[in-house]
Amino acid sequence: MAEADATTNVEQAATVNLQQIGDQAEAMFGVGKMNSILEVDDEGGRMFLRVLIHLTMHNYAPLVSGALQLLFRHFSQRQEVLHTFKQVQLLISTLDVENYKLIKADLDRLRTLVEKSELWVEKKSSGGGDGKKDKKEKGEGAAEDPSPKKEKQQKGNENYQNVKEILERLNKMCSSGVWKKQQRLLKNMGAHKVMLDLLQVSYDKNDVKMQEIIKYTHMFLQKFCMGNQENQALLHKNLNLFLNPGLQEAETVQHIFSNNYQLCSEISESVLQHFIHCLATHGRHVQYLNFLHTIIKAEGKYVKKCQDMIMTELTNAGEDVVVFYNDKASFNTMLELMAESREGVGEKSPLRYHISLVELLAACAEGKNVYTEIKCTSLLPLEDVVRVVTHEDCITEVKIAYVNFVNHCYVDTEVEMKEIYTSNHIWKLFEDFTVDMARVCNKREKRLTDPVLEKYIINVVFDTITAFFSSPFSENSTSLQTHHTIVVQLLQSSVRLLDCPWLLPLHRGQVEACIKTLSLTAKNRSISLPLELEALINNVLSSLAVNTLNRSAYKTPTRSARPVPYDYKNIIEKLQDIINTLEERLKPLVNSELSVLVDVLHQPELLFLEGSDARQRCESGGFISKLIQHTKALMSAEEKLCIKVLRTLQEMLIRTLDFDEKGMMLRKVLLQNYLFSNRKSNQKNDLAELGAAGGEQERDWAAVAAIQCRLDREGGTKLFTDLVMSSKNDKIFQESIQLAICLLEGGNTEIQNSFYKLMMGDNKSEKFFKVLHDRMKEAQMDIKATVSVNVGEMTHKANEKELEAGGLPLMVHGQGIAPVTAAAAMPTQQAEEQREVEAEMGPAVTIMKPILRFLQLLCENHNNNLQNFLRCQNNKTNYNLVCETLQFLDIMCGSTTGGLGLLGLYINESNVHLIIQTLETLTEYCQGPCQENQTCIVTHESNGIDIITALILNDISPLCRYRVEMVLQLKDNASKLLLALMESRHDNENAERILFNLRPRELVDVIKKAYQQESECEEEQVEVEVSPREVGHNIYILAQQLARHNKVLQNLLKPPKNSKEGEEGISSMLTLQSRPLSQMLKSSAPAEVVDQDPLDYYDQLTSQIEIVREDRSMEQIVFPVHPICEFLTEESKLRVFNTTEQDEQGSKVTHFFEQTSFLHGEMEWQKKLRSMPVLYWFSRRMTLWGTISFNLAVFINLIIAFFYPYDSGQGAIDDSMLLMLFWILTGLSVLGLFSKQYGLQPLTLALILRSIYHLGIGNTLILLGSLNLINKVVFVVSFVGNNGTFIMGYKAMVMDVEFLYHLAYVLTSTLGLFVHELFYSILLFDLIYREETLFNVIKSVTRNGRSILLTALLALILVYLFSILGFLFLKEDFIMEVDPLLQLSADPQHTEAAQDFLKSCSTDGVSCTAETSVETVAEEEGEPSTERACDTLLMCIVTVLNHGLRNGGGVGDVLRKPSKNEPLFPARVVYDLLFYFVVIIIVLNLIFGVIIDTFADLRSEKQKKEEILKTTCFICGLERDKFDNKTVSFEEHIKLEHNIWNYLYFIVLVREKNQTDYTGPESYVAHMIKNNNLDWFPRMQAMSLVVTDGDGEQNEMRMLQDKLSLTMKVVTTLTGQLNELKEQMTEQRKRKQRMGFVDVQAGASGAVPPSAAGGNHQIYKS
Repeated sequence: MAEADATTNVEQAATVNLQQIGDQAEAMFGVGKMNSILEVDDEGGRMFLRVLIHLTMHNYAPLVSGALQLLFRHFSQRQEVLHTFKQVQLLISTLDVENYKLIKADLDRLRTLVEKSELWVEKKSSGGGDGKKDKKEKGEGAAEDPSPKKEKQQKGNENYQNVKEILERLNKMCSSGVWKKQQRLLKNMGAHKVMLDLLQVSYDKNDVKMQEIIKYTHMFLQKFCMGNQENQALLHKNLNLFLNPGLQEAETVQHIFSNNYQLCSEISESVLQHFIHCLATHGRHVQYLNFLHTIIKAEGKYVKKCQDMIMTELTNAGEDVVVFYNDKASFNTMLELMAESREGVGEKSPLRYHISLVELLAACAEGKNVYTEIKCTSLLPLEDVVRVVTHEDCITEVKIAYVNFVNHCYVDTEVEMKEIYTSNHIWKLFEDFTVDMARVCNKREKRLTDPVLEKYIINVVFDTITAFFSSPFSENSTSLQTHHTIVVQLLQSSVRLLDCPWLLPLHRGQVEACIKTLSLTAKNRSISLPLELEALINNVLSSLAVNTLNRSAYKTPTRSARPVPYDYKNIIEKLQDIINTLEERLKPLVNSELSVLVDVLHQPELLFLEGSDARQRCESGGFISKLIQHTKALMSAEEKLCIKVLRTLQEMLIRTLDFDEKGMMLRKVLLQNYLFSNRKSNQKNDLAELGAAGGEQERDWAAVAAIQCRLDREGGTKLFTDLVMSSKNDKIFQESIQLAICLLEGGNTEIQNSFYKLMMGDNKSEKFFKVLHDRMKEAQMDIKATVSVNVGEMTHKANEKELEAGGLPLMVHGQGIAPVTAAAAMPTQQAEEQREVEAEMGPAVTIMKPILRFLQLLCENHNNNLQNFLRCQNNKTNYNLVCETLQFLDIMCGSTTGGLGLLGLYINESNVHLIIQTLETLTEYCQGPCQENQTCIVTHESNGIDIITALILNDISPLCRYRVEMVLQLKDNASKLLLALMESRHDNENAERILFNLRPRELVDVIKKAYQQESECEEEQVEVEVSPREVGHNIYILAQQLARHNKVLQNLLKPPKNSKEGEEGISSMLTLQSRPLSQMLKSSAPAEVVDQDPLDYYDQLTSQIEIVREDRSMEQIVFPVHPICEFLTEESKLRVFNTTEQDEQGSKVTHFFEQTSFLHGEMEWQKKLRSMPVLYWFSRRMTLWGTISFNLAVFINLIIAFFYPYDSGQGAIDDSMLLMLFWILTGLSVLGLFSKQYGLQPLTLALILRSIYHLGIGNTLILLGSLNLINKVVFVVSFVGNNGTFIMGYKAMVMDVEFLYHLAYVLTSTLGLFVHELFYSILLFDLIYREETLFNVIKSVTRNGRSILLTALLALILVYLFSILGFLFLKEDFIMEVDPLLQLSADPQHTEAAQDFLKSCSTDGVSCTAETSVETVAEEEGEPSTERACDTLLMCIVTVLNHGLRNGGGVGDVLRKPSKNEPLFPARVVYDLLFYFVVIIIVLNLIFGVIIDTFADLRSEKQKKEEILKTTCFICGLERDKFDNKTVSFEEHIKLEHNIWNYLYFIVLVREKNQTDYTGPESYVAHMIKNNNLDWFPRMQAMSLVVTDGDGEQNEMRMLQDKLSLTMKVVTTLTGQLNELKEQMTEQRKRKQRMGFVDVQAGASGAVPPSAAGGNHQIYKS
C-alpha cells in the first residue's frame, strides 16, 4: 500500500512539474521590448525584421536566401526548441553514462586518428589511392612528420591497433543492451560520420591491417542501420561511397535498403546497373544477388518498379550474369555440381549462385507481375525445370528454388500460362512431390533429420499444389481429366503427412488448406476417391473448425518483453510525457507564429515609417515580386526554403488559422508588436482582429480574390508554371500545384485568363502540358503495377480469413465473390487491410489529386477557352489531358485487369477521394457545355463511360459497409458527370453510348435503394455529407434525361398513378393546387411520406422547364426543386397567378420576374417562421382570425342596432322573444353541425342571446368587444408573421397599406371598447376589404376618380354661375318655405307641465286635447313660414347647390312659382330650363356614366383576365388552339413544360446554389438574371411544337441517311470488284507478254499479227 501511495504522490508531483515545465518553456519567448531573453534589437524585433526585409529586396541571390532563412527561423523559434527537445536522449543508468563516456572518448580518438590518417596509413609509393572516391579528409594539408621512418612505422602500427580496438569495442557495444537505444545514441553522437570519413581514407591495397579496419567499419555501419529507418536514410545520403565492387560494400548497401519501402521504391537505375555490372566484371558473387533480392520486397509489399528494373537489367546483361544449365553439356555440369553438393551447397559454389539467381527470378515474378512473369518463363522453360527437379540426382536446395519458380512464374500468375494447364509437365512434378512426401513420412514417429527437405515439402510443395488447384485458370484445365490418379495420390500423401506427430501447428494449417483445396477439386471434377481416404478427409474437414480455434489460441501474442528495469521505463515514459506536453502546448503557438510571418510577408510595408522609400517599394509590390522571383532561383539550390516560401504564399491566399485561444492571443500580441505598433490603440486592435479572423467564419471570397489578383500581378502565375515545368523535385512540384490551386480557388476568372495568356504567349504550353501528361502516364503505370497486386492479395487474404473463420469451402475462387463475403464477416480486419492498401498508393498516384483539382479549377465557371485548351493546345504535339483523365479513371477502377463487377476490390478508403476528384474534374471539363470535350470523353476507346455507369449501379462492396458516405459521394459525382456529358445536347449519340451498357431496371433499383437508405442512415445515426435521398434524386434526374432516349426506362420511371390525379386539368392551374409541395407543408405529411413510392417522391421534387439559349435554340432542363420552395404559400401563388399583368408585348414574364425576388424573400421568411412554432401556429390560421373578426363585428352591430340605447330599458325585443330566438338558433346550429355547414354562426348567436339574457346587454358588448380586440391583435401578429413585415424595416412597414389598414382596425376596436359603442359601426366597412365584388364597386368610383372630380368641379362652376345670375336678377324668386322647430319642444319644463296636465285631464275623465291643439295651430299660424334665401351671394350659392342638385327638376322646383305676366317670366323659364339641361341632365349624368362605364370595364377586364388565364400559357403566351391535334395538350403544356412555379423554383435554385456548382444552363441563366435579361424565357414557342414540326424533316433526313449508307455499301462492293478485275487484267497481260517473249526466244517464224497486238494493247488500255 505504501508503495502505491508513493507512486501516486510521485505521479502528482510529476503532473505539477509538467505544467510548470510548459510555463517555463513559454516564458523563454517574451515578446516586445525588455521582455524577451531572445531580444535582437531595442525595438522589440522590428528593426531586425526591417533589416531582413531590406536584404530580401537585394539583388544578390545568396544574400536574399540567407535573409529568408533567418526570417523563417525567427518565426519558428518554438518549433526549433521542440525539435531540439525531441532529439534529447536521457542517460539513465550508470551503465548508460559509462557507455556514453566510453563512446565519446573512443569517437574523439577515432576522429583525430582519421583526421591524421595520412601520418599513419601506409600508402603506395606512387601516393595514389586505390581507385576510391576523392579524398575528403580534414587533415589533408597536415605537415609531414619529421621523425625517422622506423619510429613512424611503429607509431603507425600502434595507430592501426588503436583504431581496430576502438572499432571492436563499438561493435561489441552494438551487440549488447537495448539495441534501438544504442543506435540512437550513436547517431546523436555522430559515430556514422566518423566511420564514413574512415572509409574515405586512401590506403594501399595490400595493407591487410587496413582491410581489417575497413571490414570492422562495414560491420559497424551494418549494425548501425539494421532495422532503423532514420539511420538507413542517413547512410543513404552517402550511398556513392559504397558503390564499389567490394562484397562488404554490397552487404552494407543491402543493410541500408533492407525492409525500407521508401528507399527501395526511390532507388535509381544507376545503383542496379552498378551491381549487375559488378556481376559481369567482378565475378558472380551471391552477395550482389542478395542485394537485388532485398530491394524486391520491403515491409511486406512488393516493389513493382524494382522487379521490372531488375528483370530488364538481367535480360540485358546476357549469359555472363544469367547462368542456366539448359543444354545437354551444361546440364551434365549441373548434375556434377549437384553430386558435389550432396552434403550441402558451398557458399562459393557456382550452384549456390545458380540457386540464388533462380530464387531472384521467382521473387521478381511474385505478387502477380505480368511483365516479369512472361520474361521469366522465356528464360527458364517449364520443360527444363521439370527435367531438373524430377532427376534422381537433384538435391533439395535446387528443388526448392525451381519449384518456387514454377509456383510464381507459371501457377500463381496474373495472366493464364496455357502451357502448365495443357501439358503433362506439371503432373510429372506432382508425381515427384508424392515421392518426396513419402520420404518425409517414412519414419512417422521420428522426425526426419533433413530439415531442408521438410521445409521444401511443407512450404514450397504445399504452396504450389494449393495455388495450382485453387487457380481460376485450372478450372479449364484439360490435362486434369487424364490425371485423376495423381490427385488421389497427392491427397493420400497429404493425409499421411497430417498424421505425423512432429508436425507443428503452424504447418498443420498449410497441409489442411491443401487437403481442403484438393478435396474440393476432386468433388467438382467428380474424381472417385477410395472410401477410406474419403472418410479420413471428412474427418480432417470436420475437425478443421476445432483446429481453427486452437490455432487462434496459438496466434495470441505471448511475447514477453525484454525485462527492463522499472525506473528506467518510468523515466523514459515521463520524458515522453514532457515532450508530449510541450508539443501539445507549443503546437498552436508554433502555428500562430508562422501565421504572423505570413502577415509580415503579405504586408511588410507596415514595418516601415510612412513616406519612406522602403514603404513605398513594399506597397507597390516590390517585396512580393522579389520574393516570387527569388523562389524560382531557390528551386535548384535550396529546395527546403523554396518549399517554405511556396507554403507561405499558399497560406497568404487561403488562411487556415487552426489554433486555440492561446494561439490567437500570441498572434494578436505579435501582430501588435511587429506590424501595428505605431497605430492608435483602437485601430490597432481592429487590425489585429482583422488579421485574426478567418478560422471559423465564412471565408470572404472577395478579399481572397483581391490577394489572388495581387499575387498574379507580381508574377505568381508565372512562378507556378515555371516551377511545374522545370522542377525535378516532387515536393516542390506538389507545392507549386497547391499554390496554383490556391490562386484559382473560388473560381477566379482573372487568374484563369492570366494563365491562358501566359500559355498562349511564350509557347510554354507544350512543355507545361507535357509535364502534366507525363505525370498522368506515370500514375497510370504505377496503378497498373500495383492494382493487380492488391486484388491478388485481397483475394488471398479473404480466402485465408474464410479458412480461419471455418466458413464453408470457397466454391468460386478468384472470381471476386469470395473476398467480398470474407470482408463482410470481418470489419476490423477489413479496416486493417485498407490501411495496408493505403500505404500502397505511391507518390506518383497521390500527386494526381492536386493535379486533377488544379485542372478542375482551370475550367471552373465553365471557362470554354481553357476547356478546349486542355484537350488541344494547337502545338506540334498535343497533349489531350481530357482523355488522359478518363484513362486514369479507367485504370484506377481496374477495368484493365478485370470485369466491372469487381469494382469493390479496386475502390477502397485510400483511393475513393482520388476517384471522386477525377469524376469532379471530368464533370468540369464538360459543363458549360463544352461539346467537343463531351464527344471526346464519350467516344474514347477506354471503358470510361462503362465504369462511370458501373459506379452508379454497383454496390461498391466492402467499402459501402463501413463508409457509406464515401460511396454516396462517389455515386453523386458519377451521376453529375453523366448529366454533364448529356448537357445541352440536341442529338442522342451521348445518351445512347451511356445507355449502351446500362440496364434500365438496375438504374431504377438504385434510385429506390438510395431512397430507402435515408431511413436506414437515420436509424443508425450515421452522419453523412451527402444525404442518400439527394444522391437518389440526382440519379433520378439522370434517369429522366436518359428516358427521352429509352422507352423502357421511360415506362419504368412513371410513378404509380393515383385515381384522383387524372382528374386534374386547368382547374389545378387556376386554383393552384401544386400538390407535392403543399402536401409537404401539412403537418400530416410525414405519415404519408413513409409509405410513399420513391419514384413518386422524386417526381414531386423534380421539375422541368424550357429555356432559350443565346443562339435562340431551345433546351429542356430537368432540375431538383430546392427545399426552400416548400415554403411558398398557397395565398402567394394565388395572388401572383391572378394579379400578374401583361406588358406591351402581351407577356406576363416581365411582371412575374419582378415578383420573383419578393417571392424568394417570402420563402426564406416562411422557412424562418418554422423555427418559431407559436408564431407559425398563429400565422397558419390567418384566414380563420379574419373570419372571426368579421363575424364578431356583425354580431356586435346587430346587438347595437336592436338594443341601443340599452339603458332606457325599451328594447325592440322582450325577454320571451329572446328565449324563443335562442332555442330556434340552437336548433338551427345543431342541424348545421349535422350537415357540416353553417353550424357555428347560429350557435354563436344563440350563445350571445343567452349572455344578453343573463349578463345584460352592456356586459355582453364589453365581452364581445374584448374578444374582437384580442382576435384582431392575433390577426395582426399572424399577418406580420406571414409577410415578415418587421424584417423589411420600419419604412416598408409604414408604406405597407394593408398593415396600416389592420392597425386602423385595431384602433377602431379599441375606441369601440373604451370610448363609445357606436365606433363599432365603422368595422362593417371590413366587408369591402373582404369581398372582391364590393371592392370592384368602390373601384368603379375611385378608378376614374379624377374625371369624376373634374366633372363635379364643372358642376360647381356652373352652380356658381347660376347663383350669380340668380343673385343679380332673380333675388325675389328665392323665397323658401321653412318649418321652424316648435317652441314647445324647446322648453323642457313646459313640455313636462303639459304632459302632467294631459294626465290629470285623463284621470278626471275630461277631454282636454281639442283646446290644446287649437292653441298650437293658432300659434303656428301667427309665425311666418317662408324665408328669403338669396340676400347674399353666398346664400345664393348654398341654396342653388343644396336645392338645385337635389331636386329632379333642378333649382326651379324650389323657387317661387312666377306669374306669366311678370316681366322676368321668360328669363326665369330660360334660367330654370338651362339649369335643368346643363346641370341636372348633362353634368350629373356625365358623372353617373363615368362610374357605370368604369364598372363595365372592370367586369370585362376581369372576364378577359380569366379568359387569358384559361386559354393562354403564362410563360410563352401561346394560346390553347396552337396545341390542337399536337402530341402535347394545352393542359400538359402548362402543367409540365411551362409550369410557372417551375420557373420560379429554377430562379430560386440559381440564387441559392453555390456559383462554382452551377451546371452550364444554370450559369447561363444566372448571368441573364444578373443582367435582368429575360431573353431566356421562351416567348411564343414551345419545344413540343418545334419537335412535331421538325419530326417530318427528321424522318426525311433519316431516310436519306439510310439511302446514303446503302449507296455507300454498293459503291464499296463495286470498288472491290473493279480492283479484282484490274488485278486479273494485269495478270493476264503479264502472262501474254511472257508468252510472247518465249515465242521470240524460240525464233518462231510466224510473227504476231498486228491486229492481235493492237487488240492486246487496247484491252490493256481499257
